[in-house]
Amino acid sequence: MILQPQEIERESMRIIQEAIGERSASIDPVNLPAIKRVIHATADFDFLHTLYFSPNAIPLAREAIKSGTPIITDTLMLASGISKRYSTTIICHVSDEDVKAEAHSRNITRSTVSIEHSVRDYPGAIYAIGNAPTALIRLCELIREGRAKPALVVGVPVGFVNVIEAKNMLASLTETPRIIAHGRKGGTTVACAIINAILYGLE
Repeated sequence: MILQPQEIERESMRIIQEAIGERSASIDPVNLPAIKRVIHATADFDFLHTLYFSPNAIPLAREAIKSGTPIITDTLMLASGISKRYSTTIICHVSDEDVKAEAHSRNITRSTVSIEHSVRDYPGAIYAIGNAPTALIRLCELIREGRAKPALVVGVPVGFVNVIEAKNMLASLTETPRIIAHGRKGGTTVACAIINAILYGLE
């Protein structure tokens, strides 16, 4: 039997909820939809244990979005994957020509320069980083310097180099609303699932 897209999603969520079982009772119900969407996007139940949400991270993000706060991403893929059914402003500078030129001249990653440009213009934005640990490290540095005060940081880069270090830096910023995928796992699909869960909850 061929299922329609909405039917596939409903059945997937049913399977996920069945697998989670009684463990869902110990999870903040505000955070549970985001966790389930991440599992749905990755088919990886490890995220049930590795995703961390600071207190009120999702409600604070929703209030920020309602007030017009933009969402900054580290990749164009993440920007393109965020739901467009809302009037949210989504920004990614990583492919801007001036960012490319500056990254080349300074011999650093475009992701780092992109974050610097974003903080200059939007210090209080929501930042979603699913791919580039260098972007997360630089954002954390700017937060420590008082140059950025994000409404939320979704720090879920994936990989082997500087990934855990970047996430640990974010974890240490206890005044910053944050969602972290601890360990090496994460990625653009994880960041996208989290942001979309936040957006869908506005309905």
